[in-house]
Amino acid sequence: MNDFRIRDVPKLLISILIVFFAGAVGTLYTLKQITTWYVYLAKPGWTPPNWAVGPIWSVLYVFIGTSLFLIWRKGLGRKDVQIALIVFAVQLGINVLWSLVFFGSHSIFGGLIMVLILWVAIIINIFVFYRISRPAGLLLIPYLIWVSIASYLQYNLFILNP
Repeated sequence: MNDFRIRDVPKLLISILIVFFAGAVGTLYTLKQITTWYVYLAKPGWTPPNWAVGPIWSVLYVFIGTSLFLIWRKGLGRKDVQIALIVFAVQLGINVLWSLVFFGSHSIFGGLIMVLILWVAIIINIFVFYRISRPAGLLLIPYLIWVSIASYLQYNLFILNP
């Protein structure tokens, strides 16, 4: 972002807000379930505490939104940017769907399938972003790491709650 200009601020803020909005939609399905359905699931001892999940996602949303901004600012007229933005939108949609399936539908197996699909979508997203902007691709790595942890947790929930 070494050529960042003040006129880029609205685009950066919109990019971050898009990601936070998607997160808020997912939270609609999640929040109530944390203290009801989810609390009664058998979980491995290493499960991240509920109080840590919100702040972790908030930092990730800033990284993800900044990554989106770095691609968007390359120009919507570019075909590779258009494809990258479609990949991004699909990946973000899968992220929201995971919350709907796991928390909204109380489907542990469905959540496992969705989080694995999300993991693959993030890998693809990293690849297409990296080809356009190395920093944009690299900013998605912490997201991939967190979703990798979530995938393993989801697998453990599936095993522990037949």
